[in-house]
Amino acid sequence: MTTFALDASTMRSAGSDVVIGGSPLRLFRLTATGAALFDQLAAGEDVTDSTLVDRLLDTGAIHPLLGGGGSPFEPADVTVVIPAFGADASTLRRLRAACAGAAAVVIVDDASEPPLAGVTDSTMLRLGTNVGPAVARNAGLGAATTPLIAFIDTDVCLSPGWLEPLLDHFADERVALVAPRIASAPGTSALARYEQRCSPLDLGAERARIAPGTRVGYVPAAALVVRAAALREIGGFDRALRVGEDVDVVWRLAGAGWRCRYEPSVVVHHQPRSSWRRLLSQRVAYGSSAAPLARRHPGAVAPVRISGWSAGAWALLLSGHPRAALAVAGGTSAALVPKLTGVPAAVSVRLAATGHLRAGQQLGAAARRAWWPAVAAAAVVSRRARWLALLAAAPALLDGGPLRILDDMAYGAGVWKGAITERCIAALRPDLRSWPHRARDHP
Repeated sequence: MTTFALDASTMRSAGSDVVIGGSPLRLFRLTATGAALFDQLAAGEDVTDSTLVDRLLDTGAIHPLLGGGGSPFEPADVTVVIPAFGADASTLRRLRAACAGAAAVVIVDDASEPPLAGVTDSTMLRLGTNVGPAVARNAGLGAATTPLIAFIDTDVCLSPGWLEPLLDHFADERVALVAPRIASAPGTSALARYEQRCSPLDLGAERARIAPGTRVGYVPAAALVVRAAALREIGGFDRALRVGEDVDVVWRLAGAGWRCRYEPSVVVHHQPRSSWRRLLSQRVAYGSSAAPLARRHPGAVAPVRISGWSAGAWALLLSGHPRAALAVAGGTSAALVPKLTGVPAAVSVRLAATGHLRAGQQLGAAARRAWWPAVAAAAVVSRRARWLALLAAAPALLDGGPLRILDDMAYGAGVWKGAITERCIAALRPDLRSWPHRARDHP
């Protein structure tokens, strides 16, 4: 028996047999039995496994709540693996102390000079050459004998009791990976305050499934708990990736049919970069991983993922045809109503209008991130392109100021760097889709 929470996107009109929710949005038509079960889910009652529960879980329309117990695992079933390069002994001892109760702590020294030392009650593995975090984590995976492994980076601060709540998710035998929320550590400097608002590692306060193309499409490997058998099944982390290996491993697990969960009720803290130069260098590195990931996961690294109708409406608006843009947006919103039978017309129109607005947000983000070099080049000769650049920059200026613009541009520079190095432009291509899919099953 498990208790679930509805995702913020999930809705059901009174008396309707239709549920809309998940990421991307899906439409479900419920039988009488399914409607009764959904009412139990919405009321926060314990329910047993069923086809409907599985479908809603797998689309992100509901999320399991912690605290119900039932997990077959405890900290003694977990090996903590800490990949480390140049970390000081006090940092390693602090992490070791925060992992009390774990079966073992394995520190993988990625060829630090001088070699890491000074940590008791742990196993130290030293690699002969510096090969990056993916290979270091795989070395820890090879040394672990427990069913679960927690991967922890050295720039993470762990709170007491951080591990136990995450283990509840592994009561579901299909769950392979669970990630807590990675919040930026508090600080008084301008850099620390910026990271607290805009860290790319902090994925927010809402629970989610993790899968490409969804609201939470990745999680950083700064803190992860994984099922060892599942990770070995997919061959561990990709040793060829020095950046983006965490995104890749999540997507391969999801592709193999495993569930991956984001659990923000557990929060660990990540130390911000020590300088603005290091922060921007980090963002460039993040962006450079987009092309290798796009090559490995076709279609998963698109800078925007919107409907073709939304793209057309925004293209008309930006090209100076507001009436035609409004006609396309209004027409497609109206056309959605008969497609969503059983959904009130007002709800259908609101969904369509929200989709158009969010498409605009995605296009603006892409214009100041992945596409900014092209937008900047066009702005030199086009007044309309200059207006586009200003419109794209406005949301970032309101949420982070000029530093957010630099942050986004650094990431975009990395995307272009990776595209040129890999000779692959897939990470720059938009993904144009139709309106939300329908679930063909009637659970």
